[in-house]
Amino acid sequence: MIKFLDEYRDPELAQRLVEKIRNRAIRSLRLMEFCGGHTVAIMKYGLRRLLFPPVELLSGPGCPVCVTANVDIDKAIALAQKPEIILTTFGDMLKVPGSYSSLQKTRAEGGDIRIVYSAQDALEIAQGNPDKKVVFLGIGFETTAPTIAASILEAKSREIKNYYVLSLHKLCPPVIKALLDSGETRLDGIILPGHVSAIIGSYPYEFIPCDYGIGGVVAGFEPLDLLLAVEMLIAQIENQKPTIEIAYRRGVKTEGNKRAREIMEMVFDITEANWRGLGRVQASGLTLKREYQDFDAEASFVLEAAPAKEPEGCVCGEILRGIKTPLNCKLFGKQCTPEQPVGPCMVSSEGSCAAYYLYGGSNNGR
Repeated sequence: MIKFLDEYRDPELAQRLVEKIRNRAIRSLRLMEFCGGHTVAIMKYGLRRLLFPPVELLSGPGCPVCVTANVDIDKAIALAQKPEIILTTFGDMLKVPGSYSSLQKTRAEGGDIRIVYSAQDALEIAQGNPDKKVVFLGIGFETTAPTIAASILEAKSREIKNYYVLSLHKLCPPVIKALLDSGETRLDGIILPGHVSAIIGSYPYEFIPCDYGIGGVVAGFEPLDLLLAVEMLIAQIENQKPTIEIAYRRGVKTEGNKRAREIMEMVFDITEANWRGLGRVQASGLTLKREYQDFDAEASFVLEAAPAKEPEGCVCGEILRGIKTPLNCKLFGKQCTPEQPVGPCMVSSEGSCAAYYLYGGSNNGR
């Protein structure tokens, strides 16, 4: 396995790809890597600096923790404050600031908040605590939604009646459309997410070249994966033939994972969702179907919270839309650090601010 990964990190092959990209890019190009995992890999391997100029890479909103709106974090905190509830969550969410507090502070104040690694862990906690109501904080894109749907199906079949999900899931193609519709930044192509595409395939992105005249390439997470995706996008631009391609065939099929999508569609209906920095985006969220509403935390509990507010000076929303970088934020690395984050982009392991802080960024290398 290590040898297999090393083949995708070959420095000589990477340098040849960089030179090929530089030679083929006949003008300055702006490409967006949608996925937060791609942002981390790009920063870790110094690809922004290697490609700039002529290629400028912009980070997108593909970090599920980062795009969770304050109003939704406040809902989770309100649930965790109820004495009868055990709130279960992935670890990334613990330090994310809400409008007035965080799950970490709420736990320090006595809230029963437990870190889990999967929805299955939360289901087992529910079975082991029949006198409590166990809520799983459903954060994620199409990658994690099928596993959470499966946990609801299992809860129903095992008659576990004290298990609930607060569904804050997001769908990626609709928000890509919302970004392109906004016209806030000129893009020449999009590096499409690998893990999400393993579930949905490449067909849902066909609207990008059809409606907006730019191409997209699904990429993996190693440096050669990403450089290959950039090279493929440049070839599309050079040939004036925008299309959707896959540069990650070892992980993604054109049709995606049919069974995972079936499970997701069995449990969830599509609804609008609230994205940090983008507001409410139509058809970009998931809510539990009527037959599974007994497991819906939002339908089962009264959630009272003060009006949501954003932290003063934080430009997380602009960073997620690709119109600013962490270096444009006056708080970055000063008042806002991984130890004391002001915004979620500094908290999540896939956040742009965390990646810039860990691996360093520069004005000329974005």
